[in-house]
Amino acid sequence: MMRKVLTFIMAGGKGERLFPLTKDRTKPAVPFGGIYRIIDFTLSNCINSGLRRMYLLTQYKSASLHRHIRLGWNILPSELAQFIELLPAQQRVGDSWYLGTADAIYQNLYTLEMDQPDEVLILAGDHIYKMNYYSMIDFHRDNNADLTVGVVEVDKDKSSHLGIVDVDGQSKVVGFQEKPKVPKTIAAKPDKVYVSMGIYVFKKSVIEEELHEDAKKHNSTHDFGKDIIPQMLKKGLKVVAYNFIDENRREAQYWRDIGTIDAYYEANMDLIQASPTFNLYDKDWPLRTYQEQFPPAKTVHSGEEIAGRIGLVLDSVVSGGCVVSGGKVQRSILSPNVRVNSFSEVYDSILMEGVNVGRYAKIKRAIIDKDVNIPQVIVIGYDLEEDKKKFFVSESGIVVVAKGTEIK
Repeated sequence: MMRKVLTFIMAGGKGERLFPLTKDRTKPAVPFGGIYRIIDFTLSNCINSGLRRMYLLTQYKSASLHRHIRLGWNILPSELAQFIELLPAQQRVGDSWYLGTADAIYQNLYTLEMDQPDEVLILAGDHIYKMNYYSMIDFHRDNNADLTVGVVEVDKDKSSHLGIVDVDGQSKVVGFQEKPKVPKTIAAKPDKVYVSMGIYVFKKSVIEEELHEDAKKHNSTHDFGKDIIPQMLKKGLKVVAYNFIDENRREAQYWRDIGTIDAYYEANMDLIQASPTFNLYDKDWPLRTYQEQFPPAKTVHSGEEIAGRIGLVLDSVVSGGCVVSGGKVQRSILSPNVRVNSFSEVYDSILMEGVNVGRYAKIKRAIIDKDVNIPQVIVIGYDLEEDKKKFFVSESGIVVVAKGTEIK
């Protein structure tokens, strides 16, 4: 029964490797795929899984996230004891803010006494994937586990910044490595590792006892992966791994930790393929978000090319309120209310809400954050050495123009 499950979503991450997209917002609030925020994918998974009692734990630069939740996710009837409720850090048990993932739950253990769940589901609010959490909870109950850890198979050479779970042949967790240089591989697949998804199902009594014990340790980082799981394994408690079942229904599993600018850019660019790996258009697994009331997207001067003046959009995602007025857009994502003016060119780029591209401007392999005006004849993405003097440039050469930047 889903009403016996209480869900906590970690939504307070700084996302330092996503700077400058996180200069003014927490990582779960970063826009993605035109109209979404990263948090929308975890919340949509919850709704599609039948979960109806959710707490969002927020801390770092959370104003835009709070606004997004208030406007777009006030959808559950409180009279039926259903809710999506914000829990900002509030120094409830001491004079510190949230010190780690485990400490964030510890500081809110009073909610368990109020809601009296049988199980506690803990989720990360900053990954892109589709998953039915109900199946994982059933697996947890069938195994009578104290803790179930969600894991996903990842190529060994792409796992250096992730937590690695060591699993035996009976799905039992026997070890945990945090960002190891030499990760423990899967026995039957030596080129693959099990990565922790940051998804945990606990028995209520177990999580209470483990968090109280961890809170007393002065040398703990108060993190589930680094501290709580090793603590439980030492005590011989039953910790099992649940292998990710992808609701995206593609041949390859899709789970993305978009923790860097390059990973974020690549995940967005996945969406513009003819048959994208991550399907936004699946009616059986709808993705919700908050959308303001914008008019339909529009192109101007289409079919009337006059010396390079043509309103043309190819292989792109275009949101409501966009106007491509005599410019050219190709292999790009336009968030709501973007305007691309005459004779300008935008290639392989992500333009966030409210961006205006002036006449004759040229943009390539760039991320332009919200409310940036690109002046006429400005060129971005063609000379990276010059771009580095004014903007952030990633390792792979993606130019990022921060939110509200004034370009002269």
